Amino acid sequence: MFDHNETLLQARERNIKDALFEDIGTGDWTAMLVPNDSRVKAILTVRQNAVLCGQAWFEGCLFALDPQASIQWHYAEGAEMIANSSVCEITAHPRALLSAERPALNFLQTLSWTATTTREHVKAIEEASPNETGCAVLDTRKTIPGLRQAQKYAVTVGGGQNQRLALWHGILIKENHIAAAGGVEAAFKAAVALQSGVDIQIEVESIKELQEALAVGAKSVLIDNFTLEQMREAVDITAGSALLEASGGVSLEQLRAIAATGVDRISIGKLTKDVIAVDYSLRILGK
Repeated sequence: MFDHNETLLQARERNIKDALFEDIGTGDWTAMLVPNDSRVKAILTVRQNAVLCGQAWFEGCLFALDPQASIQWHYAEGAEMIANSSVCEITAHPRALLSAERPALNFLQTLSWTATTTREHVKAIEEASPNETGCAVLDTRKTIPGLRQAQKYAVTVGGGQNQRLALWHGILIKENHIAAAGGVEAAFKAAVALQSGVDIQIEVESIKELQEALAVGAKSVLIDNFTLEQMREAVDITAGSALLEASGGVSLEQLRAIAATGVDRISIGKLTKDVIAVDYSLRILGK
């Protein structure tokens, strides 16, 4: 259907272009109310404790309209910011700054939220897993349309890991694939036969299906909506022969107990689908 898979850089350039196009269109009438003969200074403040994420998107929006603008960041990407502290200082032409403000802040507030909530989930399971390599927090494909790469980048900034980036990035055999293919064995063998070169993961909904998946050689299994007892049983049955990933409406309160069962990974849709904007404020200080 398409001739290539989009990189993060390509996605970011598309995000910035789309955001400016949808907001500015043929021109920002309101920005034209202010003189543009000299540069102004502005300060960006964060109003809550949060993890900073999205600097490149923020910069891209401003620099697209004013290539000579400058931004002095007070926090590094991925740093934990303190409420009511200065995030950066900006020098730019006023019309460019005013036109770029909302698109730039939209990216920053959205990506910072994903990074912040991911960091919270990662910290929640520190030292909880009996595995030597610990337990990883993963995202899902439940993302905002058009922002897949950006949100998944934000998850990594928060300390999490990415599940497959997209359909092209890996095979995940889910219940509908199994039903349509005629069972666990048939679906898995069909996946192997593709010789795709990407990872193959199969979702199971019972201990019986797990045993079927292991019997046909599955090395990565997603155990969906298992109880804690079933997770522990799955870990015992698998005995390290395959990666086990827990999923299914996982809440922050449940997270530590799930990690303690010994599963290798936990995928959490809310990291990218339940977005609450981090509160930022940008104020022009004058010339």
